[in-house]
Amino acid sequence: MNNTAIILAAGNGTRMKADKSKLLLEINNMTVIERTVKTFSDINDIDDIIVVVRESDIPLFKDVLSKYNVTYCIGGSSRQESVSNAVKTIENCDMLIIHDGARPLVSAKEIVDTLTAAKKYGAAAVGVPVKDTIKVVDRNNKIIDTPNRSSLIAIQTPQIFKFDKYVSAMKLAMKQGKDFTDDCKLLENMGEDVYVVIGEYSNIKITTPEDIPTAVSILNSRGEI
Repeated sequence: MNNTAIILAAGNGTRMKADKSKLLLEINNMTVIERTVKTFSDINDIDDIIVVVRESDIPLFKDVLSKYNVTYCIGGSSRQESVSNAVKTIENCDMLIIHDGARPLVSAKEIVDTLTAAKKYGAAAVGVPVKDTIKVVDRNNKIIDTPNRSSLIAIQTPQIFKFDKYVSAMKLAMKQGKDFTDDCKLLENMGEDVYVVIGEYSNIKITTPEDIPTAVSILNSRGEI
């Protein structure tokens, strides 16, 4: 069985207010992207890793990831297009693993558990129960609904799918002219079931400057450098 991981790292990271890709920022002396790639590289069930980046960032990423066996693909104008660009380069794949490069604290257990569920069900994603009460508001910010928190999950990555199912879902979305920001929604749009694997709250996404010290604190609490 051949399993391919797509690591998305082509975002511009404007909310980080940095002069370079947020994936090249360091957390305890290791860049965000290297922490992410290292975790996936250490998993025996993952055969290939594709890093999706902006064309201008390729030389920098190649330098940072020189000791890892990865290939590179140019990102698109949206998440869906970036994944599509990577998928088009894949010749042989059974399970497709999609992960945000900006989630460097994902654990090997979360990845393997989600892969196991995806092999069983065809599609699975890691997520955590929502802690806060969620409100639905209208365009004027007036509350119009309060969903039952017990049924709400905050979806993270990895999101893992049988390759042929994902390709079919991607083609359908393109035919319909739809552009989804979440890969699970592609499968949902096709009427496929997607299952959730409960993960860890520590699997944060590095998005704003405040996330860096938070990540450092998480690593320190794990006893990791």
